[in-house]
Amino acid sequence: MSYERSVLDQILQIHQRQLAGGAVLTREQIDRCHATFRARFGPEVLAGLDGVPLLEAMHLHGNKDSLVYWLEFKNDDELPTAQFGSIQGGSALKFGIYQRQETGQWMTGAPISQQVVSLDDAVTIARRHRDQFIAGTRHLDQCNRRSEGINYAELQSEMERIAPDVADTAWGHKYFHLTHPELIDDYHKTVHQRFHLIKLHQMPPDGRGRYVCAGAYMALCQALALPINQVSTALNERHGDPHPYWRVGTSFGDQRRTEWQRMREQGFVGIGWNELGDVAGIPGTGEGREALRQLIQRWYPKSPQSIGQAVSQVFRFLHTVTQGDYVFAADGATILGVGKIAGDYQFEDGPGFAHRRSVEWLSTEEWPLPVQEGLRTSLFEMKKPENLLEAERRISSSSRVTQAGPGPVALQPLQGIPARIQSALERKKQVVLYGPPGTGKTHWAEITARELAARSWFGRGYTELDPTEQRSLPVEICTFHPACGYEDFLEGYRPLEKSGTLIYELRDGIFKRLCRRAEEQPGRDFFLIIDEINRGDIPRIFGELLTAIEKTARGRKVTLPLSNVPFAVPSNVYMIGTMNTADRSIALLDAALRRRFAFVELMPDITVLGDAAAGGVPLGPWLRALNEAIREHMGRNGRNLQIGHSYLLHERNPVTDNVRFVRILRDDILPLLEEYCYEDYAALERILGPGLVDRARQRIREELFDPAHREELRTALLARCPEITTTRQAVASDAQEPDPEDEEEPSGQLDQKESVVA
Repeated sequence: MSYERSVLDQILQIHQRQLAGGAVLTREQIDRCHATFRARFGPEVLAGLDGVPLLEAMHLHGNKDSLVYWLEFKNDDELPTAQFGSIQGGSALKFGIYQRQETGQWMTGAPISQQVVSLDDAVTIARRHRDQFIAGTRHLDQCNRRSEGINYAELQSEMERIAPDVADTAWGHKYFHLTHPELIDDYHKTVHQRFHLIKLHQMPPDGRGRYVCAGAYMALCQALALPINQVSTALNERHGDPHPYWRVGTSFGDQRRTEWQRMREQGFVGIGWNELGDVAGIPGTGEGREALRQLIQRWYPKSPQSIGQAVSQVFRFLHTVTQGDYVFAADGATILGVGKIAGDYQFEDGPGFAHRRSVEWLSTEEWPLPVQEGLRTSLFEMKKPENLLEAERRISSSSRVTQAGPGPVALQPLQGIPARIQSALERKKQVVLYGPPGTGKTHWAEITARELAARSWFGRGYTELDPTEQRSLPVEICTFHPACGYEDFLEGYRPLEKSGTLIYELRDGIFKRLCRRAEEQPGRDFFLIIDEINRGDIPRIFGELLTAIEKTARGRKVTLPLSNVPFAVPSNVYMIGTMNTADRSIALLDAALRRRFAFVELMPDITVLGDAAAGGVPLGPWLRALNEAIREHMGRNGRNLQIGHSYLLHERNPVTDNVRFVRILRDDILPLLEEYCYEDYAALERILGPGLVDRARQRIREELFDPAHREELRTALLARCPEITTTRQAVASDAQEPDPEDEEEPSGQLDQKESVVA
């Protein structure tokens, strides 16, 4: 099995970034974890257990030293479970047996037909599991000793034969991975195994089971010269979680009128049944499904499709399809475009499909389905790997072609915080970024607004625009403060001297001017960033806009009381507000504002500091310890009073210069903490420790900021949390610090001041 060189290079780049940022274990750490697991639960250990001790060692969930706990929940230095594949989900019955917490009885069976078993029977089940684990590991040991390659289809059959109760389960697969990582991958669910192979442009092998795909992953590990755990961690970042692929028809009515052009140009997919009206209020429950059934029976009693099929398709479009899913726009067996669902359900009354979801088109190249499926439905989940693989190849090909030649570029979806903001804007049209000071709220607001505007106006990313194009983007920024009013934001009378006479002229505010521009360009997006939105008197500033900005009210005109003219907020206007929760909690915001805005919380993120250290202080661990102390000693609001990571950044890079770090500490962080504590130096000492705070004299030990006291300052900063000196970052910082005994004497002439001192 061969992999494209470009794909391998991408995976290696992701891996190197993850390794540098500590997001993935090193090869040595991985080997140590596997060895630890085998020492605790390997076949030799299990063979030495029997009776109740065996049962409890394998299946007692309340015992954190049990096998089932280690496989599902263990998450520490011995075995950080996220790096070895998750088996979480479902009940404890997935292990074949468990002890019910309420009664202490041992249970087995299926969720809808559980059975109580005696202690002796429970021990018998545990013995069977033990024996099958021992037999499975012995067979894998034999596979390792073979000189020829492994036939994984045969391995699947043999593992099912010798370990029929455990081999083809998620927990059994994880056990065999942890004992034989050189043979078995760490995707313990078949949906994940096949999903990632499709994303890698590889056809999953024939046959069912959890072992048939392992050969493809072992070949990938060999091509990358990386262990499987590092490879899978990189793949998880590159591909995300598994998502469905939906086929959506583009034609409707007896005349088979097509909606494809409108779908492509306006960026949506849709389904019919327009007479149902807006069904957004129908819940995703059995009662909601029944309500939908009654609506369809009422409006479409003679539908050519069965009522049950219609209910299923509308219900799935409403509640099952979700953001991030892929969608095929299809005309029969011809695929017209492939896109990614970008928004929640919307109802757009008018011609064509009224039930819609916004889509980011990834490819609009036509191609025939390799294998026909779902042709006579409006909405169908595609399953055939041939079709999914062809879609991924077309998307990749479209991206390469458009980037190489003229025309629109197939842009990559936003990731991380910008993706969260984009999703919130799609859902509500306006969002507030909130969190403690220094968490990058304004930074992410500007980054996201500029990126989305660049894509809307130029079809390219912001960094791909020239300076003139960047300056032309419709991204306005304002800051709310106590003196802001309705007249600044929407419209109001302002004094103006005219012919020596002072008159009052009605002028448009910043938001109204932006809306007027947006009305003239309905196909392009406009953005307003409101910094410190919570510092303004929201009801006074927004007035009747609190109704007009609501997504469902966009385009609906309201009469402005001052100008007495109709005004509507266009659907292509988006607002991003920021608020510092150290100043004011979200709970204190106007309730009407909270209903109309989405809210995205931004908290301190020490991962951006990496292994950086300043003055021998590892920044990430130190900031984490400081925030833990703030949360512990500042009461219920401590979470909102934490110190953000951006305090320790300079030009978006971690501070490594000791002089700059001391200035930040002295001039930014400590004054903020003094303000939090209201000059309560006992509270300040509990947070910072006695090395920095002189509680008796009610002061910060300013003398420690003198360069001559650098070591004393470092000791004071680390004294309250000495455990951070054992972290990986601390070790890395030690490696960066020069040893004073190894420093050479300065050469050359002394300057005049040094000569005098000498």
